[in-house]
Amino acid sequence: MEKVMDEQSEAPKRRKKSFGRRLLRFILFIILFAVCIAGGMVFGYVYVGKQPLEEAFRPETWRHVFDLVFAP
Repeated sequence: MEKVMDEQSEAPKRRKKSFGRRLLRFILFIILFAVCIAGGMVFGYVYVGKQPLEEAFRPETWRHVFDLVFAP
């Protein structure tokens, strides 16, 4: 009876995640983050703003938006 109590009272052992698995999750997170940012840009600029898709990925467009938002 005492042996059964000792086995139940022990905390479950946690396995450490390997470095490769953590790196894979980090890379997957970065890729999904970039896809979400690009999708948000396209949705906001093309569908909401009614502008052409080609302009959504031009750096000049976002430099202009940045200047408008942070202008004094």
